[in-house]
Amino acid sequence: MSDLIRQNWTTEEANALFALPFNDLMFKAQTIHRQFFDPNQVQISTLCSIKTGACPEDCKYCPQSARYDTGLEREKLMKVEKVIDEAKAAKASGATRFCMGAAWRSPKKKDMAYVTAMVAGVKSLGLETCMTLGMLDQGQAQELSDAGLDYYNHNLDTSPEFYGDIITTRTYQDRLDTLSNVRHSGMKVCSGGIVGMGEGENDRAGLLLQLANMPQHPESVPVNMLVKVEGTPLADQADLDPFDFLRTVAVARIMMPASHVRLSAGREEMNEQMQAMAFMAGANSIFYGEKLLTTPNPEANKDMQLFKRLGIKREAYEVSEDDKTQAETLMTAVTEARNDQFFYNAAK
Repeated sequence: MSDLIRQNWTTEEANALFALPFNDLMFKAQTIHRQFFDPNQVQISTLCSIKTGACPEDCKYCPQSARYDTGLEREKLMKVEKVIDEAKAAKASGATRFCMGAAWRSPKKKDMAYVTAMVAGVKSLGLETCMTLGMLDQGQAQELSDAGLDYYNHNLDTSPEFYGDIITTRTYQDRLDTLSNVRHSGMKVCSGGIVGMGEGENDRAGLLLQLANMPQHPESVPVNMLVKVEGTPLADQADLDPFDFLRTVAVARIMMPASHVRLSAGREEMNEQMQAMAFMAGANSIFYGEKLLTTPNPEANKDMQLFKRLGIKREAYEVSEDDKTQAETLMTAVTEARNDQFFYNAAK
């Protein structure tokens, strides 16, 4: 199977995959998917917004940007104990990975003690941990890795060619540099993009080309469908053809066969049949719960009902003995930290 994992995809090859007849593409994606994964298992993550709104970036899709009036209520960094409570609830509902997102350009030095405490507390519960905090330098990435963070999410969003139409406050290279820092720190990479922002099929191919030709494929590849929010520049963007979304999922599976391909934002707009087709196309991870940062997500019990009807099982998270020992050590550290004022109070 190793010959299916490549980092030398060409533009012509990626475009040729998108051009396949739909049934042929789905068959190819499902055939490859079965070589690397149980086709009836899906990994479940829960996403928690630990700091909402007032982001200085100008991403045209994002309701958290301070540049757009979307009616979003700004919130300070969540208290560490509250984050851990949210993680406990996520685990009880079936999630195996807990993702924490903050609307920052980049975390400040004073923020790091709080976010590393969150990592320690969540990891001590036996959950995989993931964060998305904006850009990271090498030191910040290493600090998060040393705290035990498993995954760091930083999406490329779209192709290099279309990127400037969506974001001007950070460069494509900034994003690639953050992903490089994450990888070199020893953390796993979570990186994907958003489709339906007005890009062309060549841009969707270009995004996947960037991801698939990294020295090591991202372990997790979120494929988001634009959620149109009133007040953002993309609020009136035309709807994406559902088959174009499914093609993107299928091509992601073919080009990155050993990665988890995640259905992320936009699932609220998908009917059950479209979600089932996405699983057939090779998606095997979802965000689970009623909200993704600030946008709606299908209710958890509806997901479980759909899984039952499709015969899909939740992917288990197997904790090694070393992880168990580390979790116990982290739990002790977090318990001791409860007497420290910073554990209860978010950064100013």
